Amino acid sequence: MSFCLKCGHATEKAIPAGDSHYREVCPNCGFIHYENPKIICGALALWKDKVLLCRRAIEPRYGLWTLPAGFMELQETMEQGAARETWEEAEGKVAIDQLYCSYNIPRIGQVYMLFKGQLEEGAFGAGEESLECALFDEADIPWDSLAFPSIYRTLKHYYHDRKTYDFAKDQVPFHLETISGDDTVIE
Repeated sequence: MSFCLKCGHATEKAIPAGDSHYREVCPNCGFIHYENPKIICGALALWKDKVLLCRRAIEPRYGLWTLPAGFMELQETMEQGAARETWEEAEGKVAIDQLYCSYNIPRIGQVYMLFKGQLEEGAFGAGEESLECALFDEADIPWDSLAFPSIYRTLKHYYHDRKTYDFAKDQVPFHLETISGDDTVIE
């Protein structure tokens, strides 16, 4: 941010009064430009014990597999964002069950919110941001071709939890983790 969104004047890095972080501040009108973490919403969309994955047609990580997920939009809930992303990337409608995993990723200023849900009627396609989409059994997950550590961790949690809990009867755990700069997980 090099110019003020309010008046167009060049901004300067400064710590505003009462703040503790450097911000872009307009010396002309005093407007403070805050940059805060972005929320990524997505779905672990399931159909008959299979997981819906999308092969990315965009950067970053072009050609690698991911759960349908993306940036939350204004005027929507996290659940709506997860459902919208599932439609946009995989042309699938998902009925959201629960918030399942959340990842803090401070080095890139993102927070992932991944919901477990059911893919309605098992129907899906490939949206504009996907080269292809497919349903996978655990044995067929392309583990070496997953796009992001958060996706890897979510799938690992799901397959572990599926062996430990009855999703229909038990309260399934919520997983909260921080992924560090070297892609390791801090628990």
